[in-house]
Amino acid sequence: MNDDFWGEETRRDSRADRTARADRTERTVQRKRDKRKKRGGGAAAMAAVLFLVVVLGGGGYFGYSKLEGFMRPPDYDGQGTGEKTIEVKEGDYTSAIADTLFKEDVVKSSKAFIKAAEEEPDIQGVQPGFYKMRSKMSAAAAVQLILDPKARAHILTIPEGLWVSEIYQKLAKESGVPLKQFKKIKPKDLGLPAYAKGNPEGFLFPGQYSLPPDASATELVKPMVDRFKQEIQKVDLKAGAKKHNMKPAEIITMASVIQAEAAKPEDQAKVARVIYNRIKIGRNLEFDTPVMYVHQRRTIEVLHKDLEVDSPYNVYQHPGLPPGPISQPGLTAIKAALNPTPGDWIFFVAVDPVNQITEFGETEEDFAKMKARFEKWLKEHPQP
Repeated sequence: MNDDFWGEETRRDSRADRTARADRTERTVQRKRDKRKKRGGGAAAMAAVLFLVVVLGGGGYFGYSKLEGFMRPPDYDGQGTGEKTIEVKEGDYTSAIADTLFKEDVVKSSKAFIKAAEEEPDIQGVQPGFYKMRSKMSAAAAVQLILDPKARAHILTIPEGLWVSEIYQKLAKESGVPLKQFKKIKPKDLGLPAYAKGNPEGFLFPGQYSLPPDASATELVKPMVDRFKQEIQKVDLKAGAKKHNMKPAEIITMASVIQAEAAKPEDQAKVARVIYNRIKIGRNLEFDTPVMYVHQRRTIEVLHKDLEVDSPYNVYQHPGLPPGPISQPGLTAIKAALNPTPGDWIFFVAVDPVNQITEFGETEEDFAKMKARFEKWLKEHPQP
């Protein structure tokens, strides 16, 4: 080998070294450029983050304001002024009550009332009726007032067994509406069931009723008819009447007699059986209450002259049920008419009216004994 050969190799290696060094240098420069770019990108990113913090910080403030508005809904301050009468209807929950108060401007928002009511479990016990509230009340004050029994408009209790005439007298006395206005009520305006045939007797359902201010006589009575139609849905009146070969109107008439005759609810189904048994054997009912309904007089001491009245309601003289109801029966009495207690009783006597003791019998001998016990009680408790 000659020197030229080695010299050429050496020269080639030197060129390779220079190329390698050049490549390393270029990579070093590129890395430095990349670092500068990364530093610049980081700064840009930091700037963007700072910008977002500023912008979102402002948005967060406004978002918080909206959230606070939801968490603390619009509300008035104080106890309010003036007077507003609002109605809580049957089946109204807290949200419905809140909407009513909001619409009447009693509270500033429904949400405020609902939120305040969450801390008062008694709010679930608010009864249907009319309540005297105030305008522009704080939600908390509105909750406290509607829970106050004094806020509820005057409540009238109609017990079972009253006559329509007695109900009208009570309504006139408690509402201030003249009695003559009740006597002028048109039956068609009450929405009576068709089988009532225009007679409200027996269809003014007993219970508690609010007396709304400025209500007319018709407006005070109609809720009682509405309540009857609502309550009667709890029994299958038509099918039950058919089962006993009777009409719906006759069941209500029977229930009214049961209500008037039975001293205690637990006696009602037994009285019903006495009625069915007497009708079955063709014996007159011979009950005092239908006769005294004609006289419109209440007494437990019925005289012979009272029984001489000429009227289809005189069940001493006429067979079967009276021609219509003689009182306002409750649901228990209606159920008793539909489901009489099994038995062979033909008689019953209230032997102790004060303690509501009624005895039942099957024979004339049973009746004689029961009647004697009643007459003894009557001597010991003379009637006016």
